[in-house]
Amino acid sequence: MVENLYKIFGAKPDRAIELLDTGRSKDEIRRDTGLTIGVQDASFNVRDGEIFVVMGLSGSGKSTLVRMLNRLIEPTRGRILIDGEDVTDCSEQALRDIRLRKMAMVFQHFALFPHMTVAQNAAYGLKIQGVKPGERRRHAVRALKQVGLDAWADSPPTSLSGGMQQRVGLARSLAVDPEILLMDEPFSALDPLIRRDMQKELLELQRTLHKTIVFITHDLNEALMLGDRIAIMKEGRFVQVGTPQDIVSEPADEYVAAFTRDIDRSRVFTAADVMRAPEALSIREDDAGSACRRMESLNRNGLYVLDGDEVAGVVTYRDAIRSAHDDDALHHLMRTDYPRIDADRQLFETYPACRGGLPVAVIGDGDTLAGVVDPLDVFDHLVPDVHFVDDGGAAPQEARA
Repeated sequence: MVENLYKIFGAKPDRAIELLDTGRSKDEIRRDTGLTIGVQDASFNVRDGEIFVVMGLSGSGKSTLVRMLNRLIEPTRGRILIDGEDVTDCSEQALRDIRLRKMAMVFQHFALFPHMTVAQNAAYGLKIQGVKPGERRRHAVRALKQVGLDAWADSPPTSLSGGMQQRVGLARSLAVDPEILLMDEPFSALDPLIRRDMQKELLELQRTLHKTIVFITHDLNEALMLGDRIAIMKEGRFVQVGTPQDIVSEPADEYVAAFTRDIDRSRVFTAADVMRAPEALSIREDDAGSACRRMESLNRNGLYVLDGDEVAGVVTYRDAIRSAHDDDALHHLMRTDYPRIDADRQLFETYPACRGGLPVAVIGDGDTLAGVVDPLDVFDHLVPDVHFVDDGGAAPQEARA
């Protein structure tokens, strides 16, 4: 947990905080006092096992913020609590233990020792802890295996590609088994394809390791791909914190909206974000007539048919209305080759299922019906209807793009 964290660079920093409280801007304070606002009044909580991404342009304060979390940069004011312990007010020994055992940091530049092997680099944190050589070798090789580099354990780091060297840096952090990973733009120096691969590998590792990660980036696409929640920084302060879906669909202001305007929304939202309630018919209790009446009351052009808890097929309004006067049984009308998709699939993955115009079944455990995606809802969700979140009152509307 971080509470009211500030970093002011320069002498007499309290003067800058006083001016901030009066509404003076970062540039005005620098011009009038020579003081630089690194971070101002940042408060947030990172949940266990989540990837919390801090995103902003160069100079927004994001790298200063992450370096304050382990006090590589000393905060000017505020509190940083880890398991109830205030990092800003602990002894040097306690801080050393936090850095060695609870936190590990992965930097943008690999910072590998060229005279050490890959395994020795991965074991460096354990060496600082005083772990015996045999044990730290075992931990290092295990960490290298987690990032797919155990076969390179005895190679020099200079023989590895940039992406592989960054994986060694990640393995070095994992080897000490920290509770918290601080990652300061770790992939920004990599080529785009390698960077994408590293993002995917981090997500795969996270599914297994469930680390608490604070990840710094200037790339919104990277933030949206990795973050469970995202904090957008501007001029040293947070302007919005939310899920990727929150950031894209409800930007707090024009600054955030400018970032999200050209985002591929089909890769942010999932079937679960657009699905409707799983209204359904019963294959034993309903017929063509009741199906028509149900669809008319719900304003649906099709409904799924359940046999017990399992999906048996789908009936369209067009097919049902043709047989409504005969009260035909549903099994005569329904289509069993219905489109289906899992709830966690991104919207672009629903396109083939939506092509036929039928409602798409969102399938849950045991072939149950978790919800229904209407193709029109998918395409409507891809068009931004931006309104700004205003905690102090009404949210002004922006015209549909």
